[in-house]
Amino acid sequence: MKPPFRADQVGSLLRPAVLAQARAKFRRNEISSGELKAMEDKCVREAIQKQESVGLESITDGEFRRDWWHLDFLEQLDGVTAVANPGPKFGGTQEQPPIPSVTGKVGCSKPIMLNDFIYLKQNTMGTAKFTIPSPAMLHLRGGRSSISKEIYPDLDAFWADTSAAYRKAIRHLADAGCTYLQLDDVSFSYLCDPKIQDNCRRNGDDPARLPRTYADAINAALRDRPAGMAVTMHTCRGNFKSSWVASGGYEPVAEAMFSSAVDAFFMEFDSERAGGFEPLRHLPKGKQVVLGLVTSKSPVLEDKEFIKKRIQEASKFVPLENLCLSPQCGFSSTHHGNNLTVEEQWRKLERVVEVAREVWR
Repeated sequence: MKPPFRADQVGSLLRPAVLAQARAKFRRNEISSGELKAMEDKCVREAIQKQESVGLESITDGEFRRDWWHLDFLEQLDGVTAVANPGPKFGGTQEQPPIPSVTGKVGCSKPIMLNDFIYLKQNTMGTAKFTIPSPAMLHLRGGRSSISKEIYPDLDAFWADTSAAYRKAIRHLADAGCTYLQLDDVSFSYLCDPKIQDNCRRNGDDPARLPRTYADAINAALRDRPAGMAVTMHTCRGNFKSSWVASGGYEPVAEAMFSSAVDAFFMEFDSERAGGFEPLRHLPKGKQVVLGLVTSKSPVLEDKEFIKKRIQEASKFVPLENLCLSPQCGFSSTHHGNNLTVEEQWRKLERVVEVAREVWR
């Protein structure tokens, strides 16, 4: 079976304590970059082995070398810097993730995270899955106001440069043997929330037009992808220290989102904030949906029969053979991690594998 798999995952894993300690020492100049990399390598190898042992076929590096799921990639694009977030905030925490700002011409003058992928591929017997933020993540949070008007008086030029940069970055990964790529994208699900829509208007954008703009940017970014590369997209409503930003069902964005030229959509359905399965009726024939029915935000382990019931409910809108199962998000989209233990994380991934085997045999 080609990706996505019946039992799949979004990608990020809780950082081991020894890795967090090593990163803190590195920031204090107590260890060298080589010593930090050695610790990262060790922790990635152990995470790979654990993923394989629980029965996952898609294997990630846990995003162990990143601080943020999106910024570590975006800041390596030419013309991008990180700034403080002035927009809607995550609840329950004082610390807030920064947002990207475009201060120069966007480009990809060098491979991004290529060595991270190569190390992953060399150390797994499964399918090496690599995750990067979608092109929309350069725009959503700051919008027009976060993109230099001197560099880009016309946003069409910004989107053309961004898509071209992504095509280069994806080509670098493809040439290194990447056959499973995931675009992480909160834009579509965020735009289902009225407060996010209001923020877009304050930023100088029309939220009603953005879903189509973002889908077009994704399609342009994927235009040259090789035939053997499976590409999925994950969308959620925020994931920072078990908190979230947005709420609202997918109906307002479903048609535009499903026009994205990806093979499958990882969609969170773990809470009432995500709405019902009805928007899945817009899914084009031949595409797949990976149901995020197991929450990564809480340590409570979902009941098997409850998950199976939810899968059956979704199958009223998408044939069962076009459905898969995963957690609704990563367990550590940022280096902070969500509010559960490493053991609880692995039990949830084991539960995903267990239910998938029983449902799809």
